[in-house]
Amino acid sequence: MPGKIILEMRHICKKFPGVVALDDVDFQLYEGEVHVLLGENGAGKSTLIKIISGAYSKSSGAMILEGIPADIQSPGHALELGIGTIYQELNLVSQLTVAENIFLGREPVNKLGIIDSRQVIRNARNVLAALKVEIDPQARVVDLGIAQQQIVEILKAISMQMKILILDEPTSALTRQEIEKLFDTIRQLKEKGVGIIYISHRIEEIFEIGDRVTVLRDGRVVRTSSIDAVDSSDLIRLMVARELKEHFPKRKAMIGAEALRVEHLTRTDVLDDINFALQKGEILGITGLMGSGRTELARAIFGVDGIDSGNIYVNGKKWVIDSPRKAIEAGLGYMTEDRKLQGLILKLSVSKNISLPSLDRVSNLGIIMTDSEQQLAKRYIQELQIKTTGPDQLVQSLSGGNQQKVVIAKWLACQSDIFIFDEPTRGIDVAAKVEIYQLMNQLVARGASIIMISSELPEVIGMSDRILVMCHGRINGEFDPSNILQEELLKCGLGI
Repeated sequence: MPGKIILEMRHICKKFPGVVALDDVDFQLYEGEVHVLLGENGAGKSTLIKIISGAYSKSSGAMILEGIPADIQSPGHALELGIGTIYQELNLVSQLTVAENIFLGREPVNKLGIIDSRQVIRNARNVLAALKVEIDPQARVVDLGIAQQQIVEILKAISMQMKILILDEPTSALTRQEIEKLFDTIRQLKEKGVGIIYISHRIEEIFEIGDRVTVLRDGRVVRTSSIDAVDSSDLIRLMVARELKEHFPKRKAMIGAEALRVEHLTRTDVLDDINFALQKGEILGITGLMGSGRTELARAIFGVDGIDSGNIYVNGKKWVIDSPRKAIEAGLGYMTEDRKLQGLILKLSVSKNISLPSLDRVSNLGIIMTDSEQQLAKRYIQELQIKTTGPDQLVQSLSGGNQQKVVIAKWLACQSDIFIFDEPTRGIDVAAKVEIYQLMNQLVARGASIIMISSELPEVIGMSDRILVMCHGRINGEFDPSNILQEELLKCGLGI
């Protein structure tokens, strides 16, 4: 049973110019519980946690912390009050070590007031051991993968011994084994009385780790309930105010001639003799555990990373793709797994992001023609139904699903017909996922081809025409999605 209420939000409202982000929201968090916050992108989840963490001030309402009215002035003030937040966007100093990041700003010092580097490392080893994480505390964060960086962020918050811990999509870049370690840690924190606010778009996760759930829609609470009193269909219906009958609305397209062929693609210690073909009108799913070489394969095909040997053929023609520009010339488009850091320029407008890879289409004598750029953007805003105030809206202010649509739009503007989508639905809500799937259906119906890299096995099975499983830099198996179980894909990914 949960303990006492440690956080209570009463009648919280938050208004931005022309927008009511939160409208009369009530929320409670108990000691030793995981309270899941659920809702579509734009429902108000991020706004609520930013008020709790001091990043935003509320427009009205009251916040009660351990029975005492609280007015949190800043993220630093929130930390002082025992509220820690791990956002989906990592907040690490990439050039510092793991240990230095965990204790940044809280480093032990010696009698001379100098940072005791050895003690920092010893303290970091203790935190790593508590989570049973095998990461070198002296490794630089820049040299770690996304999953390991996410774990460092979690360790940093755990080391502060917070009373309240907010986790915003903490498992989006983690493998199943890493998720289990995280969940074990969350259970340990619950036993110590820590209250946890947990945000995730992976609905299956919340039944595994959650105690209660609050669903937000359009800035209002539509229901707070015990996890045991709802099922996934209930939650989806509450989130979107309609029933999504098809979570994976795969539509079979006419499979045509070969669009892409990869022969003996090799990169020492990364990719080992990769061979496969992709047909026109096909969605080829590629899955595997973190570190299996999935993303490295995409980067090699698109010319981001070099290869030691191998050949790539596009529509029967051999191409030497040694740069992204050459890949674009060959008709390839690449949606990276980290859209915010690698797929978009967040501080630029929708129109400038869409036109960026195809500036020659909107330029004259090297000068960008603003009218042409705007018209190009308007075409794809309408075609992809991107929810935006217009071409000049900054991409950073769009929801995750609409940001993904902007990435797709920029490759459509390049007239790409072979698309590599790496984790295309990571960090977006269930309704936005369906929209992305529908766009994929439309693309292959036109004769385009898609490589879909995903760690979400239901997604891979539900949307692919064929599935390749990678393990240790090799393709370890090929499967028909109409006759395969998730367990079989997982075993293949483990090399069992």
